[in-house]
Amino acid sequence: MKKSSVPEQVKRLFKCLKTKFKPKTSIKAFKPARENPYSTAYQLIGEKTGRILPLFRDLELNLQKAGLKTSFRAYVSLTVFATILISLITCIFIPCLVAFVFNVPFLPAVLFGVGGGLFAIAFSTIGFYVYPIYRADKLKRELEDELPFTTSYMAILASAGVTPEKIFYSISNLSVPLTVSKEAENVVRDVNLFGLDIISALKKTSKRTPSKRFREMLEGFISTIHSGGNLAAYLREQSGQYMKLKKISLHTFSDTLSILSEFYVALLVTGPLLLVIMLAVIIMLGGGNVGILNPDLLLSMLTYLGIPLGSVVFLIILDAISPKW
Repeated sequence: MKKSSVPEQVKRLFKCLKTKFKPKTSIKAFKPARENPYSTAYQLIGEKTGRILPLFRDLELNLQKAGLKTSFRAYVSLTVFATILISLITCIFIPCLVAFVFNVPFLPAVLFGVGGGLFAIAFSTIGFYVYPIYRADKLKRELEDELPFTTSYMAILASAGVTPEKIFYSISNLSVPLTVSKEAENVVRDVNLFGLDIISALKKTSKRTPSKRFREMLEGFISTIHSGGNLAAYLREQSGQYMKLKKISLHTFSDTLSILSEFYVALLVTGPLLLVIMLAVIIMLGGGNVGILNPDLLLSMLTYLGIPLGSVVFLIILDAISPKW
């Protein structure tokens, strides 16, 4: 008995020491909370943005269409705060870069910094203003690309006698992540959480969606429910129409892509090559400066700024017009 009691006493002593020296606070308690940048900007300058809110009045509707989960005032606060921060960094960084790397005199370097700060203010404000429009247009294209298959899936469910509420619930729980699933989640949320009926929830979604085709489909869906028509036949007809429109859009995209490829070759392949050759010849011949810029600086700006920025612009345009399969 004594031999068997010794291990038990050791185990008991080990448990006692473990509980005694166990830290009372966990590591997670010391982890700093991550705040939303919108809320941080609103806390800093939210009260001071009241005078400039009318300048961004078109943004409120675009924020709703883009599906951004933030308030209008918080987004404007982030726009102002980020613009001030980016312009200050640009005004400090560009003169240092131009003066120490390219050996430009102090006064032209300061002028470069002031000009870069003004460009930073303009580009930052335009970027924040255009971003919800870009998001809304991207959401529109994704919804319209998925409409032929979505309406076909809805027609199958309606033919099986599934109710409209269950149809949108099934779309919201698809295993494949689709953009239309998020819209269906909003409908299900309005019905289950906010207590709206299915028709009111669909009307609310149709007013908020950026896609005209998706809005027309929802309005026709509501009219079919009101009139007691054949919902499956309506959805099958819409699916056929959307499939034809999708084929037309793909043909249009192929033509636009060929035009863009020609512009890309002309502006970012042939054009920079000619400029590089011309600047290299000017440098070898000992040519003078172009204003306050020497040929070496122009060649560096073309190589490290012009060509990369042009490529980024073409990528953005290509993403904006390309269909989402």
